[in-house]
Amino acid sequence: MAAHFAGGESVAPLAPRLDYAYAKGNGVVLLSAEAPWRVGMRSGANSLALVEVRRVLGAPFEVVELAPPAFDEALSKAYAVSSEAARSIAQSFEAESSLDALADSADATADLLDSQDDAPVIRLINGLIAEAISQGASDIHIEPYENTVVVRLRIDGALREVLQAPSRLRARLVSRIKVMARLDIAEKRLPQDGRISLTLGGRGVDVRVSTLPSRYGERVVMRLLDKDQGLRSLDALGMSHELLDRFKASLRTPNGIVLVTGPTGSGKTTTLYAALNLLNDQTRNILTVEDPIEYAIDGVGQTQVNAKVGMTFAAGLRAILRQDPDVVMVGEIRDAETAQIAVQASLTGHLVFSTVHTNDAVAAITRLKDMGVEPYLLASTLRAIVAQRLVRRLCNVCKKPAVIGAQEREMLRCVGAEDTIVYEGVGCPQCRGSGYVGRIGLYEFVAVDDEIRRLIHVGANEQEMGAYAFRAADPLMKSGLKCVAAGITSLSDVLRAASAA
Repeated sequence: MAAHFAGGESVAPLAPRLDYAYAKGNGVVLLSAEAPWRVGMRSGANSLALVEVRRVLGAPFEVVELAPPAFDEALSKAYAVSSEAARSIAQSFEAESSLDALADSADATADLLDSQDDAPVIRLINGLIAEAISQGASDIHIEPYENTVVVRLRIDGALREVLQAPSRLRARLVSRIKVMARLDIAEKRLPQDGRISLTLGGRGVDVRVSTLPSRYGERVVMRLLDKDQGLRSLDALGMSHELLDRFKASLRTPNGIVLVTGPTGSGKTTTLYAALNLLNDQTRNILTVEDPIEYAIDGVGQTQVNAKVGMTFAAGLRAILRQDPDVVMVGEIRDAETAQIAVQASLTGHLVFSTVHTNDAVAAITRLKDMGVEPYLLASTLRAIVAQRLVRRLCNVCKKPAVIGAQEREMLRCVGAEDTIVYEGVGCPQCRGSGYVGRIGLYEFVAVDDEIRRLIHVGANEQEMGAYAFRAADPLMKSGLKCVAAGITSLSDVLRAASAA
């Protein structure tokens, strides 16, 4: 529906803005920041709410009907606080008495944008979280130094500074975050971990909080998990069609171990969740033991590790094997005990998923050997190993051809792309000056066939196993170079992510 409402003749305010609680409760939101005004109205909302809109705008406006999901998205976008607003709050922070509300306990499930509390520190934290979510950041880093507090966001795997706040904010900023995460405010000598569950413009967000003592105060890292993003499917992870088919085939085996390897932040858990989601057809009993549980999956029994009470990966895995599982996921194989139990679980008819921190797929075999797993057990239980990295996607708006040297051309020769145009990111408003938007995975896949089993039995080294495994498949670097040749990412980003593999 579309309609126009005549307003008064007075000049509209410089930046008219509906109260968030009113907009959310009555289903109306301003879609434009200046005239001509457009107002979104949620389907089924009472049209009398437009009377208040007319009073605020004081000018004609167009009404656009929005379905509830589209309305929620528009509401979140309209009321997300920008980094400029956060910086303004920090710079205008002067009155110490305005922090009296700091000690008040916040409702952990309250909608941040619905808060009427104007205490500068509270508004600053709300603004930082809103800005981080609007930019798609995975982490917020709050770093205290002698004369300032630096706030950085990790966006597409790279840290960007968004704010420098006065040093007098240090203690109160950390204390407020501790209150929200229900941590001990008085304990400043030991690291602490907590969690905040909140909503932002109707979007559910889990925030994992970690504090660490440092020279000038406590450092805080907040990991953001957007519940509304949902689980990704295997098809959306960026695997080639051939590798995807081989990986799915390994998931159809009734027993054995499937490993995903890579450094921290390489997307291993996302890949495992996608695999579990594929198998979650209500015909299998799927159980997991994780640290932490990042996303809830309906139909999957998920258990949280709690080392304080003795609930380790090994203890959790031992317990869930008595729950008649068909598929078991262990968040990480960290020690010999967990490795041995995982092997025994696969030998007794279970399909086991897990992760190992190694640089490449073949190195996972050596890592498990170092943990004390006998080669004959590895040979009979391993089914497949996937190694992965994440590289940034070039911004399609500002990318331009790059000048590369003879050495780089020689590298591209192995994928037949030595004469291909290679691109690099320049930076524009669309990508906030970084030259990149989003990320894509690089993968290498090793299927444990009879020859790999033989090589494990005879104690072959990583080079020998790798030479066989990748005779007709792409290792990580080659997978990355193909993405460079396709104009998806830059050569520098591939070298940063995959050169250590």
